[in-house]
Amino acid sequence: MEETTLNNNIHVKLTEKFGEKVTAVSEPYGLLTFVTYKDVIINVLSHLKEELKFNFLTDITAVHYPGKDHGIAVVYHLHNMVEKVRVRIKVFISEQNPTIPTATTVWKGANWMERETYDLFGVKFEGHPDLRRILNMDDLGVHPMLKQYPLEDPNRVDKKDEFFGR
Repeated sequence: MEETTLNNNIHVKLTEKFGEKVTAVSEPYGLLTFVTYKDVIINVLSHLKEELKFNFLTDITAVHYPGKDHGIAVVYHLHNMVEKVRVRIKVFISEQNPTIPTATTVWKGANWMERETYDLFGVKFEGHPDLRRILNMDDLGVHPMLKQYPLEDPNRVDKKDEFFGR
């Protein structure tokens, strides 16, 4: 089956089941991408796994959008190995209260992916069996992938333009 037809079928089945809880559907580079909400994310993931055969959770990560209303996007990548198709699901959550239900109830392998996302972005996965840092030190007071800090030290003298004839 052609990729676009397959993506359309998936989109139709998701819309039939979840209605307006599946929004912003697009296909950048042939990858079916859509947005849903944290109150239905576990139902959407379960439906994709059990009914639409997306049996492999490739990745869970996040993207920080500083200054935007939605703040942080939690991003799930799933793979249906039988049909050879992938899907990306985004859930936008508040930067002030970055919580979302855990996907470990659907995939046990989500455990370490969620721990990494918590460690780097500060997203708290409600119901996670062991949510703690996995890459950074426990006493690190920040989440390094959040864009809350200047990219460079403004006091550095080795990067001043006059040193380079500018």
